[in-house]
Amino acid sequence: MPADYHTHTPLCHHARGTPQDYIEAALGAGLTEYGVSCHAPLKPEPFDDWHMLTSDLPTYFEWVETARTHAAGRIPVRLGLECEWLPGCERWIEDLASRSDWDYLIGSIHYLSDWDFDNPKWLGRWAEADVEETWSRYWEEYARMARSGLFDFLGHPDLIKKFAYRPEGDLRRFYEPAVEAIAESGCAIELSTAGWHKPCQEQYPARGFLALACTAGIPLLINSDAHAPEEVARDFDRATALALEVGYRETLLFEKRRASQVSLGEE
Repeated sequence: MPADYHTHTPLCHHARGTPQDYIEAALGAGLTEYGVSCHAPLKPEPFDDWHMLTSDLPTYFEWVETARTHAAGRIPVRLGLECEWLPGCERWIEDLASRSDWDYLIGSIHYLSDWDFDNPKWLGRWAEADVEETWSRYWEEYARMARSGLFDFLGHPDLIKKFAYRPEGDLRRFYEPAVEAIAESGCAIELSTAGWHKPCQEQYPARGFLALACTAGIPLLINSDAHAPEEVARDFDRATALALEVGYRETLLFEKRRASQVSLGEE
Protein backbone atom coordinates (compact mmCIF):
# COMPACT_ATOMS: atom_id res chain seq x y z
CA MET A 1 0.00 0.00 0.00
CA PRO A 2 1.63 3.28 -1.03
CA ALA A 3 0.23 5.88 1.40
CA ASP A 4 -2.67 7.21 3.43
CA TYR A 5 -2.46 10.99 3.29
CA HIS A 6 -5.89 12.03 4.61
CA THR A 7 -5.81 11.51 8.38
CA HIS A 8 -6.64 13.70 11.34
CA THR A 9 -5.55 14.59 14.87
CA PRO A 10 -7.46 15.40 18.09
CA LEU A 11 -6.94 19.09 17.32
CA CYS A 12 -10.10 18.98 15.18
CA HIS A 13 -12.09 17.93 18.29
CA HIS A 14 -13.69 14.94 16.57
CA ALA A 15 -10.68 12.64 16.19
CA ARG A 16 -8.77 10.64 18.77
CA GLY A 17 -5.43 8.86 19.19
CA THR A 18 -1.77 9.66 19.76
CA PRO A 19 0.87 10.16 17.07
CA GLN A 20 2.40 6.86 18.16
CA ASP A 21 -0.94 5.06 17.73
CA TYR A 22 -1.35 6.34 14.17
CA ILE A 23 2.20 5.38 13.20
CA GLU A 24 1.78 1.86 14.54
CA ALA A 25 -1.49 1.57 12.61
CA ALA A 26 0.19 2.76 9.41
CA LEU A 27 3.00 0.26 9.84
CA GLY A 28 0.56 -2.52 10.65
CA ALA A 29 -1.34 -1.76 7.45
CA GLY A 30 1.84 -2.04 5.38
CA LEU A 31 1.80 1.56 4.18
CA THR A 32 4.86 2.98 2.44
CA GLU A 33 4.11 6.51 3.69
CA TYR A 34 1.78 8.16 6.19
CA GLY A 35 0.45 11.71 6.02
CA VAL A 36 -1.30 13.99 8.50
CA SER A 37 -3.85 16.52 7.23
CA CYS A 38 -6.04 17.99 9.94
CA HIS A 39 -8.76 20.59 9.29
CA ALA A 40 -7.12 23.94 8.57
CA PRO A 41 -8.00 27.10 10.49
CA LEU A 42 -10.77 29.26 9.04
CA LYS A 43 -11.44 32.96 9.39
CA PRO A 44 -13.08 34.54 11.33
CA GLU A 45 -12.12 32.55 14.41
CA PRO A 46 -13.57 30.57 16.00
CA PHE A 47 -15.33 29.61 12.77
CA ASP A 48 -16.92 26.46 14.18
CA ASP A 49 -16.11 23.70 16.68
CA TRP A 50 -14.27 21.31 14.36
CA HIS A 51 -11.55 23.31 12.59
CA MET A 52 -8.22 24.10 14.18
CA LEU A 53 -7.50 27.63 15.32
CA THR A 54 -4.50 29.48 13.93
CA SER A 55 -3.07 29.34 17.45
CA ASP A 56 -3.24 25.51 17.23
CA LEU A 57 -0.75 25.33 14.36
CA PRO A 58 2.39 25.17 16.56
CA THR A 59 0.82 22.27 18.49
CA TYR A 60 -0.11 20.64 15.19
CA PHE A 61 3.47 20.88 13.96
CA GLU A 62 4.66 19.38 17.25
CA TRP A 63 2.17 16.51 16.84
CA VAL A 64 3.58 15.72 13.41
CA GLU A 65 7.16 15.96 14.67
CA THR A 66 6.31 13.51 17.44
CA ALA A 67 4.93 11.16 14.81
CA ARG A 68 8.11 11.57 12.75
CA THR A 69 10.31 10.83 15.74
CA HIS A 70 8.35 7.66 16.50
CA ALA A 71 8.42 6.63 12.84
CA ALA A 72 12.10 7.42 12.22
CA GLY A 73 13.76 4.86 9.99
CA ARG A 74 10.51 2.98 9.49
CA ILE A 75 8.07 5.13 7.49
CA PRO A 76 8.11 8.70 6.14
CA VAL A 77 5.56 11.02 7.73
CA ARG A 78 4.25 13.77 5.45
CA LEU A 79 2.89 17.12 6.60
CA GLY A 80 -0.40 18.13 5.02
CA LEU A 81 -3.46 20.21 5.69
CA GLU A 82 -7.11 19.79 4.71
CA CYS A 83 -8.18 23.26 3.63
CA GLU A 84 -11.79 24.39 3.43
CA TRP A 85 -12.91 25.95 0.15
CA LEU A 86 -15.20 28.91 0.77
CA PRO A 87 -16.02 31.82 -1.55
CA GLY A 88 -13.28 34.41 -1.26
CA CYS A 89 -10.91 32.13 0.65
CA GLU A 90 -8.02 32.31 -1.81
CA ARG A 91 -5.84 34.80 0.05
CA TRP A 92 -6.29 32.90 3.31
CA ILE A 93 -5.26 29.62 1.66
CA GLU A 94 -2.19 31.35 0.23
CA ASP A 95 -1.40 32.62 3.74
CA LEU A 96 -1.70 29.11 5.18
CA ALA A 97 0.45 27.73 2.38
CA SER A 98 3.25 30.08 3.44
CA ARG A 99 3.21 29.02 7.09
CA SER A 100 5.12 25.75 6.72
CA ASP A 101 7.02 23.54 4.34
CA TRP A 102 3.98 21.44 3.51
CA ASP A 103 4.18 18.19 1.61
CA TYR A 104 0.65 18.63 0.24
CA LEU A 105 -2.53 20.64 0.64
CA ILE A 106 -5.98 19.06 0.26
CA GLY A 107 -8.93 21.10 -0.96
CA SER A 108 -12.32 20.05 0.41
CA ILE A 109 -15.85 21.39 0.62
CA HIS A 110 -17.93 20.84 3.75
CA TYR A 111 -19.87 24.13 3.66
CA LEU A 112 -22.46 25.66 1.39
CA SER A 113 -22.94 29.19 2.74
CA ASP A 114 -23.37 28.72 6.50
CA TRP A 115 -24.42 25.06 6.28
CA ASP A 116 -21.84 22.36 6.99
CA PHE A 117 -23.97 19.88 5.11
CA ASP A 118 -22.11 16.76 6.22
CA ASN A 119 -22.48 17.56 9.93
CA PRO A 120 -24.99 15.25 11.65
CA LYS A 121 -26.00 18.20 13.83
CA TRP A 122 -27.72 19.77 10.80
CA LEU A 123 -29.14 16.61 9.24
CA GLY A 124 -32.65 18.04 9.54
CA ARG A 125 -31.83 20.74 6.99
CA TRP A 126 -31.62 18.09 4.29
CA ALA A 127 -35.32 17.33 4.65
CA GLU A 128 -36.05 20.97 3.77
CA ALA A 129 -33.43 21.36 1.04
CA ASP A 130 -33.94 21.31 -2.71
CA VAL A 131 -31.58 18.40 -3.42
CA GLU A 132 -31.13 19.25 -7.11
CA GLU A 133 -30.21 22.85 -6.31
CA THR A 134 -27.94 21.83 -3.43
CA TRP A 135 -26.05 19.39 -5.61
CA SER A 136 -25.72 22.01 -8.35
CA ARG A 137 -24.24 24.52 -5.92
CA TYR A 138 -21.84 21.93 -4.52
CA TRP A 139 -20.46 20.84 -7.86
CA GLU A 140 -20.15 24.41 -9.12
CA GLU A 141 -18.01 25.20 -6.08
CA TYR A 142 -16.03 21.99 -6.55
CA ALA A 143 -15.14 23.07 -10.08
CA ARG A 144 -14.13 26.53 -8.83
CA MET A 145 -11.95 24.93 -6.16
CA ALA A 146 -10.19 22.83 -8.80
CA ARG A 147 -9.62 25.83 -11.04
CA SER A 148 -8.05 27.82 -8.18
CA GLY A 149 -4.82 25.85 -8.54
CA LEU A 150 -4.23 26.11 -4.79
CA PHE A 151 -4.35 22.42 -3.92
CA ASP A 152 -2.39 19.27 -4.62
CA PHE A 153 -5.40 17.01 -4.50
CA LEU A 154 -9.11 17.32 -3.79
CA GLY A 155 -10.89 15.53 -0.97
CA HIS A 156 -13.89 13.18 -1.01
CA PRO A 157 -15.32 14.48 -4.32
CA ASP A 158 -19.00 13.67 -3.78
CA LEU A 159 -19.21 14.21 -0.02
CA ILE A 160 -22.54 15.92 -0.75
CA LYS A 161 -24.15 12.44 -0.86
CA LYS A 162 -23.06 11.52 2.69
CA PHE A 163 -26.59 11.29 4.08
CA ALA A 164 -27.85 9.52 0.93
CA TYR A 165 -29.71 12.52 -0.51
CA ARG A 166 -29.25 12.27 -4.27
CA PRO A 167 -31.11 13.92 -7.15
CA GLU A 168 -33.14 11.84 -9.55
CA GLY A 169 -31.73 10.70 -12.86
CA ASP A 170 -28.29 10.43 -14.41
CA LEU A 171 -25.77 12.12 -12.11
CA ARG A 172 -23.28 12.62 -14.92
CA ARG A 173 -24.87 16.05 -15.45
CA PHE A 174 -23.12 17.03 -12.19
CA TYR A 175 -19.98 14.96 -12.62
CA GLU A 176 -18.91 15.92 -16.14
CA PRO A 177 -18.34 19.69 -15.65
CA ALA A 178 -16.44 19.02 -12.43
CA VAL A 179 -14.27 16.35 -14.04
CA GLU A 180 -13.50 18.74 -16.91
CA ALA A 181 -12.42 21.46 -14.47
CA ILE A 182 -10.26 19.07 -12.43
CA ALA A 183 -8.60 17.67 -15.55
CA GLU A 184 -7.82 21.17 -16.83
CA SER A 185 -6.33 22.14 -13.46
CA GLY A 186 -3.88 19.24 -13.35
CA CYS A 187 -5.04 18.45 -9.82
CA ALA A 188 -5.49 14.94 -8.40
CA ILE A 189 -8.47 13.51 -6.52
CA GLU A 190 -8.78 11.00 -3.75
CA LEU A 191 -10.81 7.83 -3.53
CA SER A 192 -11.96 8.00 0.09
CA THR A 193 -12.96 4.81 1.83
CA ALA A 194 -14.80 6.75 4.55
CA GLY A 195 -18.06 6.77 2.57
CA TRP A 196 -18.49 3.03 3.03
CA HIS A 197 -19.03 3.76 6.72
CA LYS A 198 -21.51 6.63 6.28
CA PRO A 199 -25.26 6.59 5.53
CA CYS A 200 -24.59 6.69 1.76
CA GLN A 201 -22.69 3.37 2.11
CA GLU A 202 -20.59 4.17 -0.93
CA GLN A 203 -17.01 5.28 -1.41
CA TYR A 204 -16.28 8.89 -2.36
CA PRO A 205 -16.53 9.34 -5.32
CA ALA A 206 -19.13 7.10 -6.94
CA ARG A 207 -17.88 4.61 -9.48
CA GLY A 208 -19.35 6.66 -12.34
CA PHE A 209 -17.39 9.74 -11.31
CA LEU A 210 -14.24 7.67 -10.79
CA ALA A 211 -14.49 6.18 -14.27
CA LEU A 212 -14.91 9.62 -15.84
CA ALA A 213 -11.91 10.89 -13.88
CA CYS A 214 -9.76 7.98 -15.03
CA THR A 215 -10.74 8.53 -18.67
CA ALA A 216 -9.87 12.23 -18.28
CA GLY A 217 -6.39 11.37 -16.97
CA ILE A 218 -6.94 12.75 -13.46
CA PRO A 219 -4.43 11.25 -11.00
CA LEU A 220 -5.80 9.32 -8.02
CA LEU A 221 -4.84 8.77 -4.39
CA ILE A 222 -6.51 6.33 -2.03
CA ASN A 223 -7.16 7.72 1.46
CA SER A 224 -9.11 6.80 4.58
CA ASP A 225 -9.99 10.16 6.17
CA ALA A 226 -9.05 8.44 9.43
CA HIS A 227 -10.23 10.08 12.65
CA ALA A 228 -8.97 7.18 14.79
CA PRO A 229 -5.90 4.91 14.51
CA GLU A 230 -7.96 1.84 13.63
CA GLU A 231 -9.32 3.68 10.59
CA VAL A 232 -5.91 4.18 8.96
CA ALA A 233 -5.85 2.43 5.56
CA ARG A 234 -9.31 1.02 6.24
CA ASP A 235 -10.75 -0.84 3.22
CA PHE A 236 -7.69 -0.06 1.08
CA ASP A 237 -7.76 -3.49 -0.58
CA ARG A 238 -11.36 -2.92 -1.63
CA ALA A 239 -10.60 0.61 -2.86
CA THR A 240 -7.54 -0.53 -4.80
CA ALA A 241 -9.60 -3.23 -6.51
CA LEU A 242 -12.21 -0.64 -7.52
CA ALA A 243 -9.57 1.76 -8.84
CA LEU A 244 -8.03 -1.02 -10.92
CA GLU A 245 -11.44 -2.04 -12.26
CA VAL A 246 -12.13 1.45 -13.67
CA GLY A 247 -8.67 1.62 -15.25
CA TYR A 248 -6.24 3.21 -12.80
CA ARG A 249 -2.78 1.70 -12.64
CA GLU A 250 -0.82 4.36 -10.74
CA THR A 251 -1.17 6.60 -7.72
CA LEU A 252 0.82 9.53 -6.31
CA LEU A 253 3.22 10.22 -3.49
CA PHE A 254 3.97 13.77 -2.34
CA GLU A 255 7.02 15.45 -0.86
CA LYS A 256 7.37 19.23 -0.54
CA ARG A 257 4.36 19.61 -2.84
CA ARG A 258 6.00 17.63 -5.62
CA ALA A 259 4.19 14.53 -6.86
CA SER A 260 5.73 11.28 -8.02
CA GLN A 261 3.91 8.36 -9.60
CA VAL A 262 4.06 4.84 -8.21
CA SER A 263 2.28 1.67 -9.17
CA LEU A 264 -1.11 1.25 -7.53
CA GLY A 265 -0.60 -1.22 -4.74
CA GLU A 266 3.20 -0.92 -4.92
CA GLU A 267 4.88 -2.22 -1.81
